[in-house]
Amino acid sequence: MKQEMEFQKKLQEWINDNDFFSKMKKGFSAKRDGFNSQNWHSKVDGKGKTLVIIKTKDNFIFGGFTRVGFKHSRYGEYINDSNAFIFSLRNDKGDRKPAKFTIKQPQYAIYSTSSYGPTFGSSDFELRSDLQAGWSNFGYSYNLPNGITYQSNEAQSYLAGSYNSWVVDEVESYFI
Repeated sequence: MKQEMEFQKKLQEWINDNDFFSKMKKGFSAKRDGFNSQNWHSKVDGKGKTLVIIKTKDNFIFGGFTRVGFKHSRYGEYINDSNAFIFSLRNDKGDRKPAKFTIKQPQYAIYSTSSYGPTFGSSDFELRSDLQAGWSNFGYSYNLPNGITYQSNEAQSYLAGSYNSWVVDEVESYFI
């Protein structure tokens, strides 16, 4: 519980929007609403500012925030957001502190398509349509931590433990 309070404080600091935090509600929970991208999009699309938190079965917690939000797009569309960021709150080793990663290519901030779940960047992280797994090619659209290079094993495993062999335990999305 204490750690969750610390994570919430960190997210409040990074988002820096008291109105968002005072009015936000959990609009989607995969455990409650179903592990399905269409369910996710039906609850999240068009809501504006959106916070996505992903918890893996290997004890990683990461996600992203966008001020512009996702929208219905049958064929897929990148959405520009110069204020979007992704974050890591916890990893399996416990050797990294929570960290925020800013956007470097805002034209690829988020990707919205009914075929996938939440997608930040050009596959910086992306969930499959069943929301049970995904992949992470961290560093294309968002800044990597110092000393880590794009497409390295360390970059691809930074958020969720591996490039594509992680299993999702929960997906939560918050908006006003």
